[in-house]
Amino acid sequence: MGVLLWIIIIGFVAGVIARLLMPGPNTPKGFVVSTIVGVAGAVLASIIGDFAGLYRPGEGAGLIGATVGALVILFVWNRLVAAEVIPDHGL
Repeated sequence: MGVLLWIIIIGFVAGVIARLLMPGPNTPKGFVVSTIVGVAGAVLASIIGDFAGLYRPGEGAGLIGATVGALVILFVWNRLVAAEVIPDHGL
């Protein structure tokens, strides 16, 4: 239970930092969405870091890796909204 809570806290902080570093009208907003973006960024960074040999097996990305992963997700989100592939619901 403590690990899950830690993942949620790191995900939320990474999501908020990523939103602050990449402002714009197409950035998803809200507590839950920030947490989901941060956790997804941590998963993305863990997968890429594992393939690149940056992390040992079973080791996850930290706050910096989660933030970089969240920035990548937000960049892709912004490009998809700008290209009108997905609608901007102002979340």
